[in-house]
Amino acid sequence: MGLIQLLFKDPAAFILLSILLLYSVIFHEMAHGWVAYKMGDPTAKALGRLTLNPLKHLDPFGSLMLLIVGFGWAKPVPVNLGNIPSHERRKGLILVSAAGVTANLICAFIALLLFRLIAPLPSETLGGILRLLARINLILAAFNLIPIPPLDGSKIVMGFAPESMNRYFHYIEPFSFFIIIGLLLSGLLNPVINLFQNALWALISVFLPG
Repeated sequence: MGLIQLLFKDPAAFILLSILLLYSVIFHEMAHGWVAYKMGDPTAKALGRLTLNPLKHLDPFGSLMLLIVGFGWAKPVPVNLGNIPSHERRKGLILVSAAGVTANLICAFIALLLFRLIAPLPSETLGGILRLLARINLILAAFNLIPIPPLDGSKIVMGFAPESMNRYFHYIEPFSFFIIIGLLLSGLLNPVINLFQNALWALISVFLPG
């Protein structure tokens, strides 16, 4: 369901979900730029993309898709691997690409940890918000790990794989949008999302046994 349908059905839920989605995506994009900056590429910082200001990150078409079909995106943070020392560029490609997924997993972990901490308290609304925040970030992490361009998963694979494999990504790129939509509609990402969630709960149990 698109967010625009939710607006008429439950305006309060629409506002909450919009904010959670927006900043989950912003943290994802900022993480790409921050890691690139730490590795020697100032492109994102110079363009003012290392900010929580949503106006710097919104993509008009991606936002429209989110409202209509419930699936959208922000403007990708620009990264120039040429600014990273040549002997670290392959490493840079992997770390910068993985940064967004890592940011979403960290957000999900914090949300679930806070949920666990407040569990003894009678705060169903806060608990629901935290679980929703965790779920959104787990979905973003799983989605971006799909090894299909232009998603992060394809760049991570390219960082590890021989350069000859780049032809594979070049071949499927024209069909990427349709493949991604098919995967989203098929529910094939659900096992990955559940795997991430179970792993985070297991990690939290280490810190908060019982």
